[in-house]
Amino acid sequence: MVKNDNEDINNYISRHQWQMKQTGSGLQYMVYETEKGKLLQKGDLVKLKYSVELINGTKADEGIKEFEIGHGGVESGIEEAMLLLKVGDKAKLILPPHLAFGLLGDQNKIPTHATLIYNVDVISVK
Repeated sequence: MVKNDNEDINNYISRHQWQMKQTGSGLQYMVYETEKGKLLQKGDLVKLKYSVELINGTKADEGIKEFEIGHGGVESGIEEAMLLLKVGDKAKLILPPHLAFGLLGDQNKIPTHATLIYNVDVISVK
C-alpha cells in the first residue's frame, strides 16, 4: 500500500511540477510564501486557513482551524507540518493516508485510505 501511495504522490508532484521536500514520516511539503520569524513550536495555539482536496482533485473541505500544536485534534501530518512553518507562511502539504485519516477516512467527505493535498496559510499564533 505504502509503495502505491508513494507512486501516486510522486506522479501527482511531477504533473504539477512542484518542488517538494519530504520528511522521514512521508509528509511532503512546499513553502511557497514565507515570512521571517521563528518556527512554530509545540504548545503554540495556531490559527490557519486551509483548503483540502483528494489526490484525484475532488475538493473535500476548506475553512479555518485553530488548535494547540502537540495536543492532537488534527491529522498527524498537519501537526508535523506546523513545526516546519512560521506565522504568515503559505504552504502546500501532501499527507499520505497514514498521516491523514488512515484506513477509515473521516466518515464524511474523506474516503478510506485517502491521500490529502492541503493548501495552508498560517494566520496567527498565540
